[in-house]
Amino acid sequence: MKDDQAHATIDSLNDLLDTERAALLEGNLDDISRLHSRKESLINDLNAPDFPGGPHIGTLQDKLRRNQLLLDAALDGVRSVTRRLASIRQVRQSLDTYDSLGKKRTVTVADGGTLEKRS
Repeated sequence: MKDDQAHATIDSLNDLLDTERAALLEGNLDDISRLHSRKESLINDLNAPDFPGGPHIGTLQDKLRRNQLLLDAALDGVRSVTRRLASIRQVRQSLDTYDSLGKKRTVTVADGGTLEKRS
């Protein structure tokens, strides 16, 4: 691979990582998804046996690590929301109560049903 091609690959990946970081900070998961295939292609180019490397590779590695931390945090957030939504869904479908002996009892609520509080 020629040095000018290597430099263009490094510049492209550098710009892409900055764009990815901005999308992560904005929470724009659609943009992150769209960038993935281009990012993968550029990284494959970097891993080519004839890629000359150079001093800019360290900067790219730092940006890749930084973005990976942001991606991990975004995934944790998505998982948290998923768990919370499942919990809300479960609350809408059933009600957990305890009897006079302290035993847990689950009462299933029919779809479209309502609960009535009696005095």
